[in-house]
Amino acid sequence: MRWMGEYPSSLQPLRIGGGTIERGEGGFVRLALPTLGRRYADAQVDDTAGLPRARFRHRPPFRFHLRARASHAQPIGTLGFGLWNDPFALSVGLAGAARKLPAPPQALWFFYGSPPNDMAYAAPGVPCGWKAASLCSPHLPGAMVAAGGLGLMALGVLRRWQAGAVRWALSYVAASEARIDVDLADWHTYDLVWADSKADFLLDGELLLRVDRPPDPPLGFVAWIDNQYAVISRDKGVKFGVLPVPEPQWLELADLHLEGSASR
Repeated sequence: MRWMGEYPSSLQPLRIGGGTIERGEGGFVRLALPTLGRRYADAQVDDTAGLPRARFRHRPPFRFHLRARASHAQPIGTLGFGLWNDPFALSVGLAGAARKLPAPPQALWFFYGSPPNDMAYAAPGVPCGWKAASLCSPHLPGAMVAAGGLGLMALGVLRRWQAGAVRWALSYVAASEARIDVDLADWHTYDLVWADSKADFLLDGELLLRVDRPPDPPLGFVAWIDNQYAVISRDKGVKFGVLPVPEPQWLELADLHLEGSASR
């Protein structure tokens, strides 16, 4: 399928807290946030709405291609696009737990997080900024994941214990990350090629990251911009929150191609 100003039928818009989704001349789509105080906002399109994870659409062999740019070289919050298993059950974080139980995260995506975001799953990893990332977590029952998450948050007053729990959990995760050293405010092309035993991330046609242990299928496509931050750190523990946005900001996408097998 190809996105040239019209959504593919599988992609559904999600707008939270003043986030907007607009179609522009030339076939691009703009996901935008207004000026914000400390309230959560999200502009998102995905093909996971209303589906249980077992029926997510994408399996290898699969490829996506798009062009993208942002309003700022360093936006506030997070943005990105790629494949994931919707582990928090709605947007990338704070609006979660509305559709299904949480799950260990699985992802193949291009991800940006401004400070104080700190999510370096690989060791060494890229705690914040613009990166390509793969995350393959062990499969666990949703109730166990929910209980573990509550336990981690309860340890927040004991930051050293919480950080130790994060180090233990991440020891079971296969993660790969590569920093992207381009200006987010400029148009660039991004490709993901996902095979059974590997995944390649390409930037402007050049190999950026090769993953030898990609996550298990199926996964869903998501693109978003929001104003949250998340700390999931071996040293700092776990913390979530929202950030004020001093002026409007956006993510523009064009020429989106989703190619390959899709789960039914």
